[in-house]
Amino acid sequence: MDSAWTTTVLLVPCVVLLTAGFFYLYGVIMGLLSNKSVRNKVVVITDALSGLGKECAGVFHKGGARLILCGKNWEKLEELADDLANASDPTVTFPPKLVLLDFADMDSMPEAIAEILDCYGCLDIIIFNSSMKVKAPAQTLSLEVDKLLMDNNYFGPVTLAKGVLPSMISRRSGHLLLVNSIQGRLAVPFRSTYAASKHAVQAFFDCLRAEVEEYGISVSTISHNFISCSASGAPVTSKSLWSLLYTKKPLGVSPDEAAAEIVKTLNNKRKEVVIAPSLPKMAIYARSFFPNVFFAVIGAGVKNAAIAAEM
Repeated sequence: MDSAWTTTVLLVPCVVLLTAGFFYLYGVIMGLLSNKSVRNKVVVITDALSGLGKECAGVFHKGGARLILCGKNWEKLEELADDLANASDPTVTFPPKLVLLDFADMDSMPEAIAEILDCYGCLDIIIFNSSMKVKAPAQTLSLEVDKLLMDNNYFGPVTLAKGVLPSMISRRSGHLLLVNSIQGRLAVPFRSTYAASKHAVQAFFDCLRAEVEEYGISVSTISHNFISCSASGAPVTSKSLWSLLYTKKPLGVSPDEAAAEIVKTLNNKRKEVVIAPSLPKMAIYARSFFPNVFFAVIGAGVKNAAIAAEM
């Protein structure tokens, strides 16, 4: 027994070290493969001027992708393209192509889609990361604001997806990746129209996934609680469950973390990813399996916020 016990004591640390070493090597190998997975791929970023868009542009540009950077401001797009060119080796990268794209201007969408398709004649990956946010009581929002939100968060991405699908279907290849809010899965107060637009676009891409799978086209959705400017933030002062459910700091996801998750999702072709702390993830399941509890917690959060505002 003593000999067996001694052997066990010696073996356990060795097994732990070997296992840890295996996972470390696996992470290193996958990281190297990730950098090569987008080489020569035509990648569209619908909002390259956002924090996440710039981070993705940097990652994919260094990885050798043929980037098509979209945004509302031509001067800022040119600045971003110059920054990417100055920070990379021109012998292993491609100069980005720029396209003005504004989901709020639906009349300009046909021209923008045609321009995107003309850049390289085909598309491999589209990252739908554009978004418009509004926080206000439902009764204070005008119908014009509602329509603007739906154009930016639903009709715009859907129109672009429909416009490029024939090209992808003909090539039997492509990957559509929607960066969506966690409010496409559940909703919290004072974001009625925003949550409605996110639910709508989530449902569209969920339906589309099944429709285009036979053509070899992948559809992925990544739901986050909030993309912050950095990974760190000020401590949360409010202790209510409702405030923790959708707090920007410190529970937000940094742009580099979100970009890394996007690369991983593209490589693994995962259909659905949620990047959020444990509490928002628990809220998603609570909404499905314990709806009355979920509604009670959300309602209590509104009452607590109203009381705090009056004090």
